[in-house]
Amino acid sequence: MQSPHLLVHEHQDNVGVVVVEGLKAGTDMLCVVTADNSSFQLTAKADVPIGHKIALKDLKNGDTAIKYGEDIGKFIADVEKGGHVHVHNLKTKRW
Repeated sequence: MQSPHLLVHEHQDNVGVVVVEGLKAGTDMLCVVTADNSSFQLTAKADVPIGHKIALKDLKNGDTAIKYGEDIGKFIADVEKGGHVHVHNLKTKRW
């Protein structure tokens, strides 16, 4: 079996975490949901470093980011499905 490119913890998550070095735009990623070991495919829209997040669906400015089934922040810019999610488009709600 192929190793995953992206891990998603819960089915309600709207972002997943890149788990490979050197992920390039256009990669057809194997994405694994750790809650039940199910999988799906998603195309990366950008080069994304390991440990950074990718949007699992189109997300809008003001939407809540969900990772590990938890609210991890608010989007401050639109992100397309497969797009890079990081500090340039996501901020904590803590301050």
